[in-house]
Order: sequence, then structure tokens, then C-alpha cells
Amino acid sequence: MDKFSFLGNSEIGSIDELYQQYKQDPDSVDASYQKFFQGFDFAIENYKQPTSSSGLVDKEFLVLNLIHGYRQRGHLFTQTNPVRSRRKYYPTLDIENFELSEKDMDTVFQAGNELGIGAASLKDIIGHLQQTYCQSVAVEYLYIRHPEILSWMKSRMESVRNTPSFTADKKRLIFNQLNTAVGFESFIHKKFVGQKRFSLEGSEALIPGLHALIDKGAELGAEEVVIGMAHRGRLNVLTNILHKPYKNVFKEFVGDEYEEGISLGDVKYHLGYCSDVETSNGKKVRVNLTPNPSHLETVAPIIEGISRSKIDHKYNHDYDKVVPIVIHGDAAIAGQGVAYEVVQMAQLPGYKTGGTIHIVINNQVGFTTNYLEGRSSTYCTDVGKVTRSPVFHVNGDDVEALVYTIELAMEYRQRFNSDVFIDLLSYRKYGHNEGDEPRFTQPILYKEIARHKNPRDIYKLKLEAERVVSKEDAKQVEERFNQLLEEELDASKKIDKVVIQRFLDDDWTGYRYSEPEDFVRSPDTSVKREQILTLLDRINYLPEDKQFFKKLHKIVNDRKTMVNEDRLDWALGEQLAYASLVAEGHPVRLSGQDAERGTFAHRHAALTIEDTDQRYRPLQHIALEQAPFEVYNSLLSEYGVMGFEYGYSLAKPEALTIWEAQFGDFYNVAQVIVDQYISSAEEKWGLMNGLVLLLPHGFEGQGPEHSSARVERFLSLAARNNMQVVNCTTPANFFHVLRRQLKREFRIPLVVFTPKSLLRHPKCVSSLTDFEQGGFKEVIDDDKVDVADVKRVVFCTGKIYYDLLARKEELDARDVALVRMEQMHPFPHEQVEAILKKYSNALLHLWVQEEPENMGAWNYIRSKMPNVGIVPVARIASGSPATGLNGLHLIGQNEIINKVFKGCHCERQLKYCGLQCVEGKSRTEILKQHKYFEEKPRFSI
Repeated sequence: MDKFSFLGNSEIGSIDELYQQYKQDPDSVDASYQKFFQGFDFAIENYKQPTSSSGLVDKEFLVLNLIHGYRQRGHLFTQTNPVRSRRKYYPTLDIENFELSEKDMDTVFQAGNELGIGAASLKDIIGHLQQTYCQSVAVEYLYIRHPEILSWMKSRMESVRNTPSFTADKKRLIFNQLNTAVGFESFIHKKFVGQKRFSLEGSEALIPGLHALIDKGAELGAEEVVIGMAHRGRLNVLTNILHKPYKNVFKEFVGDEYEEGISLGDVKYHLGYCSDVETSNGKKVRVNLTPNPSHLETVAPIIEGISRSKIDHKYNHDYDKVVPIVIHGDAAIAGQGVAYEVVQMAQLPGYKTGGTIHIVINNQVGFTTNYLEGRSSTYCTDVGKVTRSPVFHVNGDDVEALVYTIELAMEYRQRFNSDVFIDLLSYRKYGHNEGDEPRFTQPILYKEIARHKNPRDIYKLKLEAERVVSKEDAKQVEERFNQLLEEELDASKKIDKVVIQRFLDDDWTGYRYSEPEDFVRSPDTSVKREQILTLLDRINYLPEDKQFFKKLHKIVNDRKTMVNEDRLDWALGEQLAYASLVAEGHPVRLSGQDAERGTFAHRHAALTIEDTDQRYRPLQHIALEQAPFEVYNSLLSEYGVMGFEYGYSLAKPEALTIWEAQFGDFYNVAQVIVDQYISSAEEKWGLMNGLVLLLPHGFEGQGPEHSSARVERFLSLAARNNMQVVNCTTPANFFHVLRRQLKREFRIPLVVFTPKSLLRHPKCVSSLTDFEQGGFKEVIDDDKVDVADVKRVVFCTGKIYYDLLARKEELDARDVALVRMEQMHPFPHEQVEAILKKYSNALLHLWVQEEPENMGAWNYIRSKMPNVGIVPVARIASGSPATGLNGLHLIGQNEIINKVFKGCHCERQLKYCGLQCVEGKSRTEILKQHKYFEEKPRFSI
């Protein structure tokens, strides 16, 4: 806290009483008052002062209150807006509001020592405060609770009055950088008239600012920068910061074909890029600009995950080596909830990245919405106060102020490893895009913008006045750059196809894109029995020197019994997969709400030591040379955390990275990540990613929000082998699909619909043989049939299989084949064709699902089996996935099962209809005669 913050709450009379008390016994008052009164006595002895010590104390403390006022509220009275007058705030910082007057202006006060300027007149103190807190740089920081940080901030800013003092060489460098920013936008505007580019015009100071950030970062030990930003100014950043060839960007304005490997691509202002940037002092920094969609703020959690992954695996947990930078829009950071989610991650153990530098390109308008209509908060950056991060507001016309502030922000980040926000108050020269007319909705603002000079021309006049550059020099700089762009434009006309650089290419050496034949059969992912037993011993080991909750001992003993009885359940199969991977050198990271224990108390990957907050994680003690295993309970976020894990996986393809939903139903809060990255990033940007989603799914009477992970949505996005969608029914198959994710030469996302009740189902177990042989089975056939007698083939996926199996076993129905579709996409055509050929005598093919007809996998399956005449058995189509009453759920579930094993109505009087009496007839006749689907059921079709 501020060491004088108590002053605002203190009565002057009581302070005088304290002083009298101090004179009697110095130790009787607080240490902070002792120090002040010592300075006060020194002043009395060495300077001529009023005869009334009480009056002197009054005035000194009033001046200290004034200093505190500037530090606390000076940001409200600044010169930071280049095109608008600031709103008025009260009370002002006028000295009368601090019980001071013009008569005090020439009085010398010891309070100047608090600013580091020594005893000074009130006039000089106010001048110092005005320059520090009320010019082109404003700052909010007094809410920070760490004295060390507050002291550092005050010292760094007040010692230089928040005013840069750069050398002439540095000023010329800044001018050159600003010229490239302005010149690039101007050139494109002339050459590609009316084309969208979301220009940086009005905010071009960002480019020298980013150069300064990278330079200062390198000076302070940073080796890599990861940037996430929206479309505004992206082309400028790509070319002038990451050195993407201008000719390549120009080609993107007119190109009509992509290079091989990119099927659909994306607009030029969404593309990513990586490059090694040489700083002004000769150091190399790897700069990564992440691809992003138009969904504002979506890229923020992605870059945080990339940064953390690199920190963990490339830089040995050294936060100083990687700097994440998020460049926001003012409307987006204030309005998009994921911005808050990302800020809340900032200091959490599983998600901390050592501090993010947030830069807001504040155009003071969101599309056509005035900023006063776009937020309730005073500033768009007020979300930064959630974590008590310092917030700077900078005039976008004052490029030196921005460079100074960004360098200060980088120093802060490297020193304290926490977030910092920079609000770059500027403007947008055109509308939302270059074809938009802003004067429809912002006539006053755009009248001012139309006559406003750009930041380069403003800075040029300043440097000419300072005699740092001449008019002739400035003109030559502009002309040389324009000539370079002309040459690059000519060169672009010789490029045949648009080139999209492979993002994070260095991290993906040795990986290739998948081919259709890769999905015909899964690779062998077995583990030798001897190794399995060793791993299980480590998983089921509790150190004797640690005390654990007695129920944990029971869980571990039950697991040991399972091993001895050769029937491993889901939790053991899952942990065995992780253990085998870390033992082979593959890092494993799992995060999600309640991920350590598991929503359904099945996993127990982190065991709490009794009467402590410490946890023992067996999977971190598998072998001496094992890879890391990390499991984290996440904050209550889907959007932000799924995005984070996608980014984490993107930067470490040899690791298994998993996000688990508490219930699969809740993943849809993160639908943007699924739509914009998981399902489409390879086609748009050439991004491979091996992220695994675990989505608990199954209809068990728990209501519409605890039943469905929306299988249909993933399958509607599934095409061209863009992701794997599976619903495993055995622990061993789950084991193999997790291992398969790292045992191929390519990476695509894996979506697993995981069980709930099956976690403890007595039949949902696997033997050790299932783990030591073969690999993942895309389709599991029925081994309890008489093949020649099978008249009915029932395809299904997931939990419904066990409900069907129970009825089949009850009826001993060996003429009904229950075929489990373990993988729905990529669709296992060859395995399904083999099944159909095997059961050549079948008269009826059914698809059975728990979900309503318009949900689940039915529509996808129908499209993949068009010539089979497959018939659905499902709940009636509805807008809500499930009923809220368990009784109704059971009625619906029984209807589905009863339709598969329908009663016999012919003279045979069998336990169920086996289709014997109509053998050889058409499917239509079979359905009609046996009334399979003609009666009006309550809940199913």
C-alpha cells in the first residue's frame, strides 16, 4: 500500500496530537509517523518556518494529500486523447480542494522529499506532479497491494516525470519506424483501393512501440515473444515487425490460389507468422504472431497456452524467456467475457505465464458504437484492475511517450512477472473497414479526424523543431521507403500462388499432414505385460511416510484387487495410458474443472495428504527418467481454458495435452474454440494440433444439461479427416486411443465422449491382454453370435451398448449382433463394410442411440451408410436433449431397448422377435408386418 495512504483518512488535529505525543515518546507512535516527524524536526532546525509548528504540520500534510491525490486520480485529468476532449471528473486536483491556496505556492515544503525532489515550493511540486501524472502518460496503480511494487513504480516514474529523454539517434530510429508504419498504410490505400485491410492509420505509434518492446525484452533476457492480436493493424505488424515480405502481402490482395497443403486458407488479416527479429543491439528474438479468427479476443487464451508450453518445455520454467503480448481493441477488451477469463488465469499455477503485456488499440469506437455505449466502466482496461495490474493510458500522437511507457512496462513485467496494461488512445482514420462510412454514426469525431495530422507528421514537426532531422532528410526517408514498396509490388506480380507460412514451423519439424490411408487402420499401441505391471505398481503406490484419507487407501486397494483379478476399470485404463506415455518420454498435461479428482470421483490423480494442502501425484513418480505429468484443476471457465490448452498443445506436439469438461454439456461455452480452431485451423492456416477433449456424455436421467456433449455438433463439423470423434466402450480402447494420439507422424484433434455410469459398470472392464495386444479398434464386433443366424445387426456407440447387452444376455439372443462404432470420424468404411459382409443373412440394420433423432450421430451415420437402408431407433426429435425426470428417462430408455428386442407376435411365441417367420422378405414388409416403428410411442421413434 501507499506509505502515505493513511493521510486521506486522518484528521489534521489528530495528527497534531500525534506529533505532541511523539515529542514526549517517539516510540509511542507508528514507525511511519516517526520517520515523518523526524524529517519535520529536521526541517524546523534547518529552515526558517512559521512559528506555529501546528500550522506547519497542517500544511505539510495537506501537500502530502495533494501528492496522493495526483497519484491516485491524476489519470482523470490528462492530455491523453488526441481527437476528443476528456470527460470532466470531480473533484478536480485544484489546490483549493486540498485546503491550499495561491498564497502557499512559493512556500517550501518538505513534502517534496516524497517525490524525490527534496524540499520544494508548492509551485514546483505541482509542476512535477502535473508533468508526471497529467500529460501524455497517465497511470493507475495505487490499488496495488505490494509495497515493493508501489515503491518501484513511484521511483521509476517520478524520477523522470514520466517524460522520455531519448538520444537523437534513438529519435531518428523511432521516426524511421513510424515512417514505415504510416507509409505502408498509405501505399496500400492507393494501390488497392477499397479493399479491406483494417488499417492501423491513427494508431501507427504501435509499430515503434513494438520495436521498443522487443528491444527492451531482449535486453532483459527475453528470447521469444508470442503475440495475439485482432485484424486492425495486423498487416502492418506482419510486415514491419515480423518482416513478412511486403510482396507476399501484396500478392494476398490479388491471389486466387494457395500453395500446396492449404485447402481453403483465410483472409490476409487473419494469418500468422514467425520470424527471428534482430534487435537494435544485435540480439535475436523469436517473434510469433498467432493466426486468429474474426472472433475478437479468442486468440488471447491461445497465445497464453503457447507461451506457457514454451516456458515449461523449451525454457525450463523460466518466465523471463517468453513474453506474451495481447493487442486488444477497446470495444473487445471491455465487452468480450473471455478477456476476463484470461486475466483471471494470470497468477494461477497451471496457467501463469509470467505476465502478459496487454496493449489496447483504443479507437474510441466499436464498429459504429460510441465508447460511452460500449461499456459501463470508466476505461476499457478496467478489467486489469481485477488482478491489480498497473494500467497506463498514453496519447497515440505522442510516439515517444508510448515508447517510454512500453519500455517501462517491459521492465515491470520482467521484474515482477505479472500483467501490465497499456491503453493507446488513438483513432481509426476510416470506418470499421476501408469501405465503411463512419460519418453515418460518428460525424463530429470524424470531422476532427479528417483534419488531424498523422502521428508521423506530428513527430516530424517535433524533430524538425529540435533539429534532430531536417525537412530534406525526412522527405528522403519517406521517398526511399515508398520506392521499396513499389519494387515489392512489382515482385509480387511474379508470385504464382499465395504462400501461408507454417506457424511454429521449428516446433513441428518431423511431422507431416495426414493422408486418407492413415485412418484405415490404427497403429500398434500395445505395451508389454511386464511394463504394464510395473506401471500399475507405481500408480497404486502410496508412500508410507505420508498420511492419506482412509477412503483413498480403500480406492488404491480396490485397484490392486482389480489388477490381481485381471479386470481393469476405466480409471486404471486411463492412468495406465498416461503412465506409459510419460515413461516413454512424452509429457502429459491434463486440465479442467475438478480434473485432479475427476467430476465423478474416479480419477484421483492427485491425492491430498491428510491435514495438509499438499498433494501426492503417483503419475509424477513412475520412473527416474520420466517425462513430466501435470494435472490442474482449472478456474470455472470453458472458453478460456480450452483455448489455453489448444495453444499449449500447438507449441508441444510430442506432448499429450488434454482438456476435460466437468460435464460434456458445458463444452459449448467454448464453441468458438471448437469452430474456429479445433475443426478448421488446418484448412485455414495449415495448423496441426493434437489437443484431446474429454467430454462426459450419456443419458442417465440427470436432465438436459447433464446428458449430452452434443455429438451432432462435432459430427456436423467433421470433414476431410479434420478431427477424430470417438466414443469408447472399454478401458483398453480408451487406453489405445490416447496412446495413438502420439504414435503417428501427424497430429489432429481428438474428441472423446467419455462415460459417467460406465466408470463403475461391472462389465466396463478390460483384461491385461487387451492392453498388451494390438491398438485402437475403430469398430468392435459382437463375439457372442451365431454368424449365419444373425438377422438383425444393431450399430450403436457408447453407453447404450451396455443397456442393449443386458437385454441381449437376458434373452440369449445370439441372432442379434451388437456392433459398437467406437470411432465415428474419420468414418471406418472398411471395418463397417467387413461387418456388413460378414452378416450377409441380416434382414434388418438398425442404428440405436439414446439421443433424440435430430441429435447424436444418426444423421451423420445415415450419410455414411447411404446404401444400407439403416433404420434409426432414437428418442423423438426435440429442442432439448433430455427430460428432467428420471422416471420419464427410464420409460424412454426402455422404449428404445424394447424396439430392438421386440416381442414376438406370431405363432412361434418366442421370447423376442427373431424375424424367422418373414425370412427372405423385403425390409419394408418386415417393418410393416412386425410394426417395428408404426405404433405411437411416447418417447422414441
